[in-house]
Amino acid sequence: MTASAPLLVPGLRSLAPAYHGILCDVWGVLHNGVSAFEQAHQALASFRREAGGTVVLITNAPRPNAPIREQLAGFGVPLEAYDDIVTSGDVTRDLLHANAGAKLLHIGPERDLPLYDETGVVLASEEDAELISCTGLFDDENETPDDYRDRLSILAKRGLTMICANPDIVVERGDRLIWCAGALARLYEDLGGTVSILGKPHAPIYKAAVERLEAIRGGPVDPQKILAVGDGLPTDIRGAVSQDLDVLFITGGIHAADFGATDDPDEHLVLRRLAEEGLRARAAVPRLIW
Repeated sequence: MTASAPLLVPGLRSLAPAYHGILCDVWGVLHNGVSAFEQAHQALASFRREAGGTVVLITNAPRPNAPIREQLAGFGVPLEAYDDIVTSGDVTRDLLHANAGAKLLHIGPERDLPLYDETGVVLASEEDAELISCTGLFDDENETPDDYRDRLSILAKRGLTMICANPDIVVERGDRLIWCAGALARLYEDLGGTVSILGKPHAPIYKAAVERLEAIRGGPVDPQKILAVGDGLPTDIRGAVSQDLDVLFITGGIHAADFGATDDPDEHLVLRRLAEEGLRARAAVPRLIW
């Protein structure tokens, strides 16, 4: 892309010939936590069918990928839209395996407990814990990070490391913003605690996703032929840029209010925000469409 080329493009079709693979975010791009964006999954299916490309979904969901497949199917996202999924939970499980036998405090909803299956860690109380794993808030509909301040302060003073299984600070659920594990991890660090994070924007999840992409395609893929698609500046975009991947920025996601009308963003505002964050994008669209 030349410096004078427009950032906003009509859709994925205009970029597709330049890429062999896509690493695509899920929440905010394919669905909003309540319903799927039909044009988004149709765009990915078209990339696979018409451009011969490979799609690996890359998400900060703190669970293994099997429940995410079920969730996507429930939203109506067809298997034709993607080849595989790599989650923050998948890469977090590797770290949990390395701590087999440790007494672990789980902070997060019960739905995330499958994360620990067959990892060898032992779920424990706050008093007995040697390690913390945070997948979110216990009740993300009603609680805020500040509700955890006293509890986290005590744990930080004990010197316990927190494994953050979902680096997202907030996500959209329908028309609401919901706090995620990343918000608790940030608070824990502010209180003096140590945090280990493997999901976006950190390298381990990208390494795992590229390995899956290459396994599916049957050989090495030039990083310049991989396009990352996402809506979150501190996670999706920063992570992709840190791995020197081209980015398709979905402006109508979590940052939509910053760019004017959701479906007609002001390109100048988008470019200014990217520059302020020290980030870049190959192109941008309000919503993922073909």
